[in-house]
Amino acid sequence: MLSRRQLAALLALVGLFIATYLTLHNLGIIGTLTCTVGSCETVQTSKWARFLGLPVAMWGAGFYLSMLVLALLGESASHAEARWVPGLMLAFSGIGVLFSAWLTWLELYVIHAICMYCVASAVITVLLFAVSLLDWQASRDGAS
Repeated sequence: MLSRRQLAALLALVGLFIATYLTLHNLGIIGTLTCTVGSCETVQTSKWARFLGLPVAMWGAGFYLSMLVLALLGESASHAEARWVPGLMLAFSGIGVLFSAWLTWLELYVIHAICMYCVASAVITVLLFAVSLLDWQASRDGAS
């Protein structure tokens, strides 16, 4: 059975694949998106597809890479060395949930289009937050 941090690492890895695929598309390295549900091209070519000059997907890739590194560091370190990991994972994933909520709001109420990859990423981010919350609670109880 997977530990909480192994599950977080697996979720982060899946999210990283999605975000990397979207980043490569946004940078023009991959042509048309394969999108079977929703309007991915509409979302990915909107003015909201960039944040602070970078593709939103690139920010997502950075987020997922950070979560992957934290989960792996926490999994490989001893309890005493890794006591800061659960709080940092919880904080990062909380910011991720807020950012994903904002992006989802933009899709629904501003862009009027849904991207299946964005929805998948938002679900993964919420799951990462839930796993991080459970890990943080267990670390406070001394059961990390």
